[in-house]
Amino acid sequence: MTGRLAGVDVAAVNRRVVAQFRAGGAIEGMHRERLLLLTTTGRRSEQAHTVPMMFHRDGERVLVVASNAGAAGHPDWYLNLAVDPQVTIEVGDEPGGAPRQATAVTVEGDERTALWEMLKATYPFFADHEAATTRTIPVVALR
Repeated sequence: MTGRLAGVDVAAVNRRVVAQFRAGGAIEGMHRERLLLLTTTGRRSEQAHTVPMMFHRDGERVLVVASNAGAAGHPDWYLNLAVDPQVTIEVGDEPGGAPRQATAVTVEGDERTALWEMLKATYPFFADHEAATTRTIPVVALR
């Protein structure tokens, strides 16, 4: 997400979180073990873009949610990986959080429905995001 959200400069917050994540140790106002850094290739710029986000482990894969806090449109990172699904992830609950390559796959159909219900039950704020928008919020598996 870029721009402002409720008076917050999201890009500035993201830069701070990325720097703190990569420095190791505590991340102001967040739990390292629930964060990952996702680096996508810009669909127009072809430049690397890194954003911090919450993740959920599902067996061998990592799930991320393109809720964009319930905004009308998908977040930029999702639009980027829809064009180029090859991404780099740094996962906070892994020792060292070393960058590794992954392929992003948008989960579809019954599997998406089941995962979405589980994610809303586990993280109730996703239900608030869903109520705020008319779009289907993508669930993305990183493998």
